[in-house]
Amino acid sequence: MSIAVRTALPEAHRLLASLPHAVVLLESGLLIASVNPAGEQFFGQSLRRLAGCRLADVMSFPDQRLLERLQDYETPVSAREVAVSLKGKGARRIDINIAPVADTPGWQVLTIHDNSAAEALGDDSGGADTAVLRGPEIMAHEIKNPLAGIRGAAQLLARKIDERDRPLTDLITSEVDRIAGLIERMQKLSGRTAPPVEPCNLHEAARRAIDVIKAANADGSAARSYRLQEEFDPSLPPVLGSPDGLVQVIINLLSNAIEASQEAEEPRVVIRTRFASGLQLHTTDSGKPVRLPIELRISDNGQGVDPAMREHIFEPFVTTKKSGQGLGLPLVRKLVRDMNGRITHERDEEAGLTHFRIHLPLAKETRGRGLLRRKLFS
Repeated sequence: MSIAVRTALPEAHRLLASLPHAVVLLESGLLIASVNPAGEQFFGQSLRRLAGCRLADVMSFPDQRLLERLQDYETPVSAREVAVSLKGKGARRIDINIAPVADTPGWQVLTIHDNSAAEALGDDSGGADTAVLRGPEIMAHEIKNPLAGIRGAAQLLARKIDERDRPLTDLITSEVDRIAGLIERMQKLSGRTAPPVEPCNLHEAARRAIDVIKAANADGSAARSYRLQEEFDPSLPPVLGSPDGLVQVIINLLSNAIEASQEAEEPRVVIRTRFASGLQLHTTDSGKPVRLPIELRISDNGQGVDPAMREHIFEPFVTTKKSGQGLGLPLVRKLVRDMNGRITHERDEEAGLTHFRIHLPLAKETRGRGLLRRKLFS
């Protein structure tokens, strides 16, 4: 007779730490007692800083009636599409659920789902954007002709310079070829069919973009010097995307970040890659969930975008630059979408940083589980 041995259940703090939504433990008076890692990310603060704070001090509710309902610790409350403001992070639209803790008067558990992030990562046909981005289709002929001239000049120059300077002419030639190919794809931006994708080394694309940026600023064209900091995770697997498209996306974002950071006392730009487990996008074509676990983040310490414009920066002709046309970020978003990825913008007022995050799918799904290192309740 066989006896089934039941595996020990995971501890409560491990279960809470694994949840993708923010979970907040509140004691009497809506004081924060603890949060899970997703909660720390949502508030942009560590548990150590949040513990003991009033909920209203880190998240304000324009609707005071809802706050009064939350203070009734005996009654469960659910609310959808609630507009709140996070300290140092601006406006958010969230779903909340709060319920009393059994046999513990005055204590409540609050769960938060950030709809602002979901909207930024959700499907968006971008019909208006692609209609505006038909400009490259008209301009392609005029752009390709000078590109051909530049390529020819670079090839002639390569025959006359020292071998040590040859990498610069090779960079010019390869960039001309990449831009020409990009223009051909831009001609199809108004179409519904995205260009083919393939396994890509994200770090190769990033370093190629960095080389282009450094070469462009080698003549001192940047108003002031800046520090470009790389924080790459070398263990990341290949992503599914377009190699040339990734280079163009990173060039655009780095250029914007460098320009924005010129306002800072010590201009600094950080490009970081990491594995962001659990992020999913539900595609409209098949309805099947597509994981977007690879994150590329580009940050700068400039003043950031005007708060009134932050929700519109990916729309055509929206720009804060005096000489800008407002087409760079719409093109970036289109290129990222074509790779089944998503891009988001976030301002961290407390740290004084602006973040652009790109999430991309894996070229090949990997298996395995990371070790849980964080605890919710001590």
